[in-house]
Amino acid sequence: MLPFFRRDGPARGDSLAPSVAAGLAIAEVYERVGGRPGGLSPEEAAQRYARDGPNALRTHHARPFVVLGRQLRNPLLILLLGAAIVSFFVGEQTDAVIIGLIVSLSVGLGFHNEFRAERAVEALHSQIRHRAVVRRGGAFTDIDVTQVVIGDVVRLELGANVPADVRIVEATGLECDESVLTGESMPSSKQTAPVAPDSGLADLCSIAFMGTVTRSGEGSGVVVATGASTVFGGIAAGLGGRHGETEFQKGLRKFSGLLVRVAAILSLAILIINLILRRPAIDAVLFSLAIAVGITPQLLPAVVTTSLANGSRRLAQRGVLVKRLVCIEDLGDIKVLFTDKTGTLTEGRITFERAIDPDGQFSSTALLCGL
Repeated sequence: MLPFFRRDGPARGDSLAPSVAAGLAIAEVYERVGGRPGGLSPEEAAQRYARDGPNALRTHHARPFVVLGRQLRNPLLILLLGAAIVSFFVGEQTDAVIIGLIVSLSVGLGFHNEFRAERAVEALHSQIRHRAVVRRGGAFTDIDVTQVVIGDVVRLELGANVPADVRIVEATGLECDESVLTGESMPSSKQTAPVAPDSGLADLCSIAFMGTVTRSGEGSGVVVATGASTVFGGIAAGLGGRHGETEFQKGLRKFSGLLVRVAAILSLAILIINLILRRPAIDAVLFSLAIAVGITPQLLPAVVTTSLANGSRRLAQRGVLVKRLVCIEDLGDIKVLFTDKTGTLTEGRITFERAIDPDGQFSSTALLCGL
């Protein structure tokens, strides 16, 4: 049995968790969410929309300061900035300016590529529009999916996306493709009868989930949760958190740490040796700092960023949009890619191609046995 996903988003108004709504009678669901079979009035829907906000997971905006912050979190750049500061205070202003320019070039190039990708994604989001058929004031009407509110009665038709988490109230041969949530390639049959309260996600047959698709039949249901309060919204909220480090970033971080340790050990050792040899203290300190700055690879960030940016442009020519430059290295390092049957990278359907025998040859006998 598949585990039930908890929702991470804030509860909206009179929303019900699908696991709760699935076990309630239809009349009780209407009462709990403040709905009725004839649908909400336009005034009620407007009030709930103002209270709960749009039926959307989140709005994608290209935020320049967020993109810039990602560039500045590079440990190698931080090391170089430290080297530039040290160079400035020990009298090597020219070196400090050169290192600063290199850092600025690297940050600027990375920012330009990633912010351009963010803007492209924002433009794509703005072009995507989904519609939903809801009953308002006793009659079905077509509205934007973001305007669906808790308590709305929605119609589920063949091929339509389910606009929110919906408790089924009418069903005629209704089946929904839930592979995006459960991983099952076969559609799930829907019913109006309540199910056991401890059922897993795949067994909530009286609920149609946001993000799934009606594969056959038709029906209607009352909305029990919208936006981030839905099962799909809870998963999306978890995936929308801070990105983990890629292997490339881990390698850069370890390399930067190694440079810091080597620089610290060398500087300290050279300083101690010079003091033992009774050299002037200020000269010993300056020489140690110069060694630390000298072993820092000033051009490495610029070379890395330029290479990744070049890869980003080549991928863009093939229709691939890269949102984070550091992901290109991991993508290019893939030797074997495994996928599954859920429909995420496949069609999510099982089809028959041919019947073969143990030697891999076509066999009418195997076909006959299979039939």
